[in-house]
Amino acid sequence: MTLPPRDPDQILRARGADSRPDGRFEPYQRAREHDGWDIPEAQQQLRTEIRLEQARSIISRNSSPDISFDRSVNPYRGCEHGCIYCFARPSHAYLGLSPGLDFETRITAKPNAPELLAAQIGRRCYAVAPIAFGTNTDPYQPVEAQLRIMRGCLQVLSDWNHPMSLVTRGATVLRDLDLLGDMAGRRLVSAGVSLTTLDPALSRSMEPRAPAPATRLKMIEGLAKVGVPVRIMAAPMIPVLNEHEIERILTAARDAGASAASMIPLRLPLEVAPLFRDWLERLHPGKAAHVMARVQAMRGGRDNDPRFGSRMRGEGHEADLLQQRFRLARRRLGLDGPGPVLDCSRFRAPPRAGDQLALF
Repeated sequence: MTLPPRDPDQILRARGADSRPDGRFEPYQRAREHDGWDIPEAQQQLRTEIRLEQARSIISRNSSPDISFDRSVNPYRGCEHGCIYCFARPSHAYLGLSPGLDFETRITAKPNAPELLAAQIGRRCYAVAPIAFGTNTDPYQPVEAQLRIMRGCLQVLSDWNHPMSLVTRGATVLRDLDLLGDMAGRRLVSAGVSLTTLDPALSRSMEPRAPAPATRLKMIEGLAKVGVPVRIMAAPMIPVLNEHEIERILTAARDAGASAASMIPLRLPLEVAPLFRDWLERLHPGKAAHVMARVQAMRGGRDNDPRFGSRMRGEGHEADLLQQRFRLARRRLGLDGPGPVLDCSRFRAPPRAGDQLALF
């Protein structure tokens, strides 16, 4: 896949992608052509657009053998953090949008998510099990500070005593420590914080609008202080760029209060591979060939291996050595214990005004 050139009329600031390649479902490929006029166009900074969507359902189901949950909620589509390696970028193609710049600048928000969530878990046929948040795009990306959709979902789950897990790299999660701490006291929540590097410059280039590494360590500390079990997610680990940091990342997270750890080698599904290659050539040209050679060594000679069982681990000597380093560091730091068991027994409808109170 050949990426289109950058639009010269747009000024990009703190963006991961550099262009808008068409999604895989589009019947036509667009290309820029000079109109022959020598009058320069006015340049404008590319800004994030937020589109509000009245969703019809909010709980997604899955049966993947690679993940530990069977249901999830994503209050947003797209993610302004702009992480160039994000495996969720191809999902924007389902909206007729580009997995490139559109993914990080054209965000869909679902403001009715809390109401839908309450309605779906309140059905008579609903069987309770932990709901995962942040499985596709971050529920605590920048716009959440204004829209407060995630906080609304937390309030619903807290009222119903419904267990949940959370994955984020967004500092707005600290706003909700009151709710999360209260839920942690009832064994209703666990959290994963993604930390890919301790190098601020590398983080700024590959995760341009995500919080800096020091802020993410403060997130771990804040969550742990209110009793939320925190798992450090060293993902993705990218050969040459950040894999050498894995022991230091786990140590810093343990010192901040993390109690468990996980790691996933870089995945480059569908449109992510050419976007990542383009980013490497632009920002790390001297390392690009070396990075991709080692990525392919872990993926059977390809940029990506989508097979269940290997996509989260990789294969071959490169992947085995990385997994061994991770296991040894995790054991040495005490981050290899069993994960928290969330309590499903408390789940019930919250009392409403006028309800008969229980005698005992």
